[in-house]
Amino acid sequence: MQSSVTPSGLSAVHILSGSKRGKRSVALDSLKLSDVLKDVASGVLQLPDFQRNWKWDDERIRALVATVTLDYPLGVVMALQTGGTSPFKARTLKGAEDADGTVPDLLLLDGQQRLTSLFQALHRDLPVETVDARGKDLRRWYYIDIAKAIGEPADRDDAVVSVPEDRILKSDFARKVVFDLSTTDGECAAGYFPLHLVFDTQRVNAWQQKFVSADPANWGVWGQFVERVLNHMNAFQVPMIKLAASTTLDAVCAVFERVNTGGVPLNVFELLTATYAGNQPHFAEHGDYYRLPVQWEGIKKGLTQNHPVFGRPEADLEDGLSSSDFLQAVALVHTWERKQANPRASVSCKRRDLLNLPLAEFRRLAPRLAEAFQWVGAFLERQCIIRSADLPYRTQLVPLAAVRAVLGEETDRPGSDERITQWYWCGVLGEMYGGSTESRFTRDVEQLIGWIRGVEGVVPDTVSEAAFLDDRLNSLTTRNSAAYKGIYALLVKQGAVDWYYSDAPLNAGRLVEHNVEVRQVFSKAWVAKNYYAYSARANSIVNKTPLSFRAGRGMTGSPAVYLKSLVLESGMRAEWFDDVVATHLIDPATLHTADFEQFYENRAKQLLELVMSAMGKRTVFRDTAGW
Repeated sequence: MQSSVTPSGLSAVHILSGSKRGKRSVALDSLKLSDVLKDVASGVLQLPDFQRNWKWDDERIRALVATVTLDYPLGVVMALQTGGTSPFKARTLKGAEDADGTVPDLLLLDGQQRLTSLFQALHRDLPVETVDARGKDLRRWYYIDIAKAIGEPADRDDAVVSVPEDRILKSDFARKVVFDLSTTDGECAAGYFPLHLVFDTQRVNAWQQKFVSADPANWGVWGQFVERVLNHMNAFQVPMIKLAASTTLDAVCAVFERVNTGGVPLNVFELLTATYAGNQPHFAEHGDYYRLPVQWEGIKKGLTQNHPVFGRPEADLEDGLSSSDFLQAVALVHTWERKQANPRASVSCKRRDLLNLPLAEFRRLAPRLAEAFQWVGAFLERQCIIRSADLPYRTQLVPLAAVRAVLGEETDRPGSDERITQWYWCGVLGEMYGGSTESRFTRDVEQLIGWIRGVEGVVPDTVSEAAFLDDRLNSLTTRNSAAYKGIYALLVKQGAVDWYYSDAPLNAGRLVEHNVEVRQVFSKAWVAKNYYAYSARANSIVNKTPLSFRAGRGMTGSPAVYLKSLVLESGMRAEWFDDVVATHLIDPATLHTADFEQFYENRAKQLLELVMSAMGKRTVFRDTAGW
């Protein structure tokens, strides 16, 4: 039995073996899989509500089922005995919602992904709600191809098949029906056994009778199938470490931090959720403790509703600004305040700082940081950055929010706003947040606060170290670069006017309303044909500018030609439209003559001046031979 205990299981036992009481708090049982799944269905086995949601995809479920059919070790799972009173608010595993309200005997700490997958595939009489490799929602039934299953064990993965909700397998782009498994007769004819029947003896026997009556030769096939598959599944054992109900909550959380055999590492937010739950014994007794995920959901919803730059309201909570970003900002403020009381302390937001963040401090600081991030959203809007896809660095918002939370309205003073803005653009255009950020977070918080307050000799490293090389413009070709996104935003901020909706400069609202994106001034195809030696420059930010979809639709061929069409559509005099073109830091004459070389040289100079202005420093010239 010990051979089937995984390293994570052994480490969990070791955690609790430091005292005599700890040794008595651990038991290792071996349970039939069928019995474990019954406990899931009845609510005897549930989850503590700080556990992450089930998320395994179709391919992993099929591989897991194949493992069970071969009676290969599944790995240890771990549960906490409750003694009839759950120390945490419990919730059923996905698919067992009929048992909601039942007080569980066991809380599953490790093994949710495996047991939920097996429960849905082998126990429920409903299709499994899963996803494909790209994350697209699926509803699938799981079958096993009997002929393949009685062959070599190495072929077992191919024998386990998932089929659509209607149980019809198709090929040739869904135009040809391969098998119709929507009836028992169809299943028997195909030789596909429905795995959700496997632990229901009566239904298995009924299915067997139909299968063998369809063809006398199936008697021998069925006997091999029972021996090589069904017997394995019915005898399959699940090793389960059980922590006694007397196990302290902080020990439970320590175990939870260290075990995870499902292949998806626990993040800091989930670990802190468990820690906060375990450090409130008075509230936990009544099932009424601080629910960190609920608090984060409310904060994130408020941020995304007001500022789309933080993510989409309907998206996953970790899309855009993440829970870890928020926790890091809280930790930065907490440790900054601690340092004010004890100069020997340090400002930090490393993993250990987040895990050691006291609940009382989080509850005190979270509202301040939520307000600070609202301010950050407004600051970004003033920089003409309103969509998450246009945000140069998400990480740079963490120290900025921390500084706002510390200084409050001090950041709104004219001189303060200028310094914050300069710091921000130095970080973006100097590409200072592209690598390891934790040490930069702490330096920026302390130095930016000192700089804003006018402390003599204090200038943030992000400002003093930032540099923009002149030739960097040539290699800024995609949104993967923060500087690329930054220049795009600065062009809008400095007053660019759209070439179709030309009645007013672009602003935050118009970016969305008119579907404004970065569009090529000289098309790549035209440059390749007419300036082949400079083809690589067609993708540079120098040859791109923010324009509406409507304006970009007509920008094909030579600029000398399409500009005339845009002028006619605008109803302006040609010289007035030239003024509109010039708001993009483009010399209109170079477009009228379709001189890409002169256009590129002139615009590069103007963009470098724009960068210098934003960073408050000169760009760095690097002598390079040719283009």
